[in-house]
Formats: sequence, structure tokens, C-alpha cells
Amino acid sequence: MQYQGRSKRSKTGARLRPRSKKKKSELGREPTETTVGEPRFRTVDARGNVEKVRALSTDVANVATDDGTERATIEDVVENASNPNYARRNIVTKGAVIETDAGTARVTSRPGQDGQVNATLVDE
Repeated sequence: MQYQGRSKRSKTGARLRPRSKKKKSELGREPTETTVGEPRFRTVDARGNVEKVRALSTDVANVATDDGTERATIEDVVENASNPNYARRNIVTKGAVIETDAGTARVTSRPGQDGQVNATLVDE
């Protein structure tokens, strides 16, 4: 989670001056807006001895069905609750409803963080 610092106002509403600038460890990064298309990935150094794989674009989703999990091709982003423009721009985030060849599914993973799209079928 990105650290935002303390509030700019006190309980009484008085303005608080900043104690210091953000430290290097408190800085965030630009969001990875994963699009539908030719698979492209980027590895990013994370805190600790960890590397995160970010999906810049992908066209494959692991869709959980009643029979198990199957690998499906993403055709389109139907709806994205986080931002209506994301659906128009075919950007996949957690909670987005995608159209696959296995059916309509909701994304349960964070592609910009995990590097893969996991989804469950939506009953319509």
C-alpha cells in the first residue's frame, strides 16, 4: 500500500505544515494499466528480495469453472467498476468483467501486480 502521510488538517480544522518530504521507501509508482493484446511483461524490483512481474498487456485468462480451471482467450473488456473509461480502452484491473471464449468472467487477480489474469465465470 502506498503511504500517503498524515492529514493536512488537525482535528479542529487547523492547517498542519508537513514534517518532511516523502522518503524513498514511501514513494509509490504509476499504476500499470494492463491492456488486452499481445502478451508483454515487465519485472520490477519490490521491497525485500522480491521481483514483481507486471503484465503490460495480455490476451490470456485463467478462468475458474465448475469443472476446474481452463485457459481462455480474452476478447473484450465489458465493464470496469474502477473506471468507466477503462472498459472503453480495454484495460483489465481487478473486478473488471471480461468477455472470453469460455464466457463472461470477472477478474479476481491484480494483473498489474501478479502478471496474470485469474477470473471466475459470471452467471447472467
